[in-house]
Amino acid sequence: MGTLNRSFISLLSILVLQLVIIQSDSALMQEDYVRCFHRQSSISISNIIYTPKNPSYLSILQSSEQNLRPASISPLKPILILTPRHESQIQAAIYCVLRSMAFKLESGVAAMTMRVFPWVQAGASLGELYHKIAEKSRTLAFVAGTCPTVGVGGHISGGGYGMMSCKFGMAVDHVIDAKIIDVNGQILDRESMGEDLFWAIRGGGGASFGIIIEWKINLLCVPENVTVFNLTKTLDQNATQLLHKWQYIADKIDRNLLIRPTVTAINSSENGKRTIQVTFNSLFLGEVDKLLPLMQRSFPELGLEKENCIEMSWIESILYFSDYHIGGSVDVLLSRTPLGRAYFKGKSDFVKQPISENGLKGIWEILLEEMGVVEVQLSPYGGRLSEISESATPFPHGAGNIYMIHYVVAWGGEDANAESRRHINWIRRLSRYLASYVSESPRAAYINYRDLDLGVNNEGNTSYKQASNWGTKYFKNNFERLVHVKTKVWMRGRGKEYGLYWEGAGEMMLWEEESRRWSELRKGMEGAGREMGCGQFYAFQKSCKS
Repeated sequence: MGTLNRSFISLLSILVLQLVIIQSDSALMQEDYVRCFHRQSSISISNIIYTPKNPSYLSILQSSEQNLRPASISPLKPILILTPRHESQIQAAIYCVLRSMAFKLESGVAAMTMRVFPWVQAGASLGELYHKIAEKSRTLAFVAGTCPTVGVGGHISGGGYGMMSCKFGMAVDHVIDAKIIDVNGQILDRESMGEDLFWAIRGGGGASFGIIIEWKINLLCVPENVTVFNLTKTLDQNATQLLHKWQYIADKIDRNLLIRPTVTAINSSENGKRTIQVTFNSLFLGEVDKLLPLMQRSFPELGLEKENCIEMSWIESILYFSDYHIGGSVDVLLSRTPLGRAYFKGKSDFVKQPISENGLKGIWEILLEEMGVVEVQLSPYGGRLSEISESATPFPHGAGNIYMIHYVVAWGGEDANAESRRHINWIRRLSRYLASYVSESPRAAYINYRDLDLGVNNEGNTSYKQASNWGTKYFKNNFERLVHVKTKVWMRGRGKEYGLYWEGAGEMMLWEEESRRWSELRKGMEGAGREMGCGQFYAFQKSCKS
């Protein structure tokens, strides 16, 4: 593969401090924070702090906003936006915030140190990562999503599915180290954070455990040329029958080939009536002469011909699946502006058994009723994904699923309450229809497609039992381990407020979260706590109680 020189690019990133405070206090809070930050940071901060009075405030706030719904639902806006250029500025921000404020992390510093095992800072976009790889090699790649403006930090920390996942697995399967700033402002790597925390941030939602500032990833070898195709079929062209057949080969086909159908409702060009269109998008890690006989053996019904296929480099395939102009400059991947903004609502499901043709026709009927923009994307599993155990990372969905469904409804104009309710009620009805065809106990979902319908934390304390209602859907049996890890992480920084147990000699105390009470507990009597009716309890040495 040759030796790759180290290089460094500095890119803008955004750390959003989302403060839930009454408006009359906001000026005082801003002033207090800025004073604190000046004291804590050894680097000038005059050009990295933005308040609502700053002319650039709104453009920076909206720079990575793709879904317009959250901003329209909540009138709350950050009283400060921080765009750090250095790790020490993030550490200073944490110190000042924890004195009296709550905050929300949107992204970290964005940069990339390029080697075969590069460090990628969390604020970089996928497009910037791919562009940097392509600058150095035509035959190196990384397995992750096809939306170039998505941030690396959040995408990887939720799992990271992409067009090469059947070949290589998820993005988190190729993370070999990380740097995270904990609640005390310390920078930890894999060795110093420990394997439990390193496990948790790779698929468990990294922002729950600290601020991820860098990932060290393993780049992957790909052929000089790959092959793509994009074949569209309508109902009159047997789209239902083709999609039904696809379900039987999706997770069993050669792992160098991924076929991802996308279902949409369109107006027919022949009679103007609404119909269903299924587009079979595909990436093959090889040349077309090897693809065609493979398709003839595995999926001859699709009728793929050589003229349907295009050979290109891996980086050009990123442009292809991102709907950029083929043959254009790959520099478009450096843009951090989302391709389109709209109001939308999305959901996800996992399918373990093929849906019958009648079941698919029922889906079509519901899709044709919706006049907004609807899209149902079916992402195949199998291959390498089926070989990864449920507990290898917090992402538990690799084995046992044929494919994942991601369904979205989008609409333009104003986000009027009546219109929003109509679209959201529609997608909820589709979700209810799908219930009998998808996974159950739990009905699983992908954490990178967060769905508030599954459940949210209440204001204040949320019990383990309450959080399990949604936590097990995203993480299945891994949810309990994630709770243990987060408990230990926060216990280090916040004392008796948090903690599942505290190892040590002597008398122990039991804290029952729901009743907010302490009681004595001898070491080794965790079972007694459960008999007392504790849904989730926390034990500490008695000396920690104060």
